[in-house]
Amino acid sequence: MGREQVAPANAVQLVGRVSGDPTERELPSGDRVVQLRVVVPRPTRRGRAYAGTGKETVAKKPMAGDRPRAQVDTIDVACWTGRARAAALRLPDGAGVQVAGALRRRFFRTGSGRVSRYEVEASVIRRVDLV
Repeated sequence: MGREQVAPANAVQLVGRVSGDPTERELPSGDRVVQLRVVVPRPTRRGRAYAGTGKETVAKKPMAGDRPRAQVDTIDVACWTGRARAAALRLPDGAGVQVAGALRRRFFRTGSGRVSRYEVEASVIRRVDLV
């Protein structure tokens, strides 16, 4: 009896809130990209997600009578296709959003040299109502 065989995959599924308004840029190549940030609550130790407010919070040591603050991850999302760009531009700050795509590492030059960053390249993006 051997291990299960699986094919390599790069698939990302996010459900969270839009943080700030999406922005569209035209690159020197002429390509257009819409970028946005999605705030996603981290699971609790019991495996359930915190009820997020859509605003990034920082964990702190709770004081007597304080409710614990939610911990979140803020994920950069890039929309390159016409359909994904159009959908992203309709999302207001704080809207619930579902993103399907792949994790990408982009390289670019700044005044201080070559740098890289990770972002989710969205293939599907849609507004949703969060519970």
